[in-house]
Amino acid sequence: MRSVIFDLDGTLADTSGDLIAAANACFQGLGHGAMLDPVADAETAFNGGRAMLRLGFSRLDAAWDEADVDAQYPLLLASYAENIDVFTNLYDGVERALDQLAQEGFGLGVCTNKPAALAEILLARLGIRDRFEAMLGADSLPVRKPDPEHLFETIRRLNGSNAQSVLVGDTMTDRKTARAANIPCILVTFGPKSRDVEAMAPEALLEHYDQLPEVLSRLNLR
Repeated sequence: MRSVIFDLDGTLADTSGDLIAAANACFQGLGHGAMLDPVADAETAFNGGRAMLRLGFSRLDAAWDEADVDAQYPLLLASYAENIDVFTNLYDGVERALDQLAQEGFGLGVCTNKPAALAEILLARLGIRDRFEAMLGADSLPVRKPDPEHLFETIRRLNGSNAQSVLVGDTMTDRKTARAANIPCILVTFGPKSRDVEAMAPEALLEHYDQLPEVLSRLNLR
């Protein structure tokens, strides 16, 4: 089966606002103000909760270490779970593209470094969970992206073929995963890295989801 595997944060949906809000809730709980900006720090948001906490702590005029990050991380996850879709929106054209690919017989999956339970909740809230026959999160396997096994297992759960699959993502982590798996990579240009993804040398760039079928055709996957 031909398969299209998607990253989640920064690829299917702009989740940066809710991620930043969860990190700021931690700092506010410690008696500080909001330490991260939802626009300027959007790229850090897609690098994970610990990355956001480290950035926020680095802006405090106080000593901190990884123990402080570890202590706040569960609180960040709890805050995020409670407010997971306040600011989050699907990128334009996502649902149309998914529906068209499904009609053409593609298997659709999600391979994300977001904790699986949170990914399940978010995809359901966004109304697209039923579009995906496979969904693997950061804790679904002993490894995660950029380890290629994370991607391989997603494809296997679709009964797909590595030779007829592609990974759609937005970061260097996705690029490294696809390269390690010897699978084509499409990087979106509307995520936090914007046009910077060109320097990552993906097999293709995606300017808008309405163009995804055409991009797949150029990669001989459609």
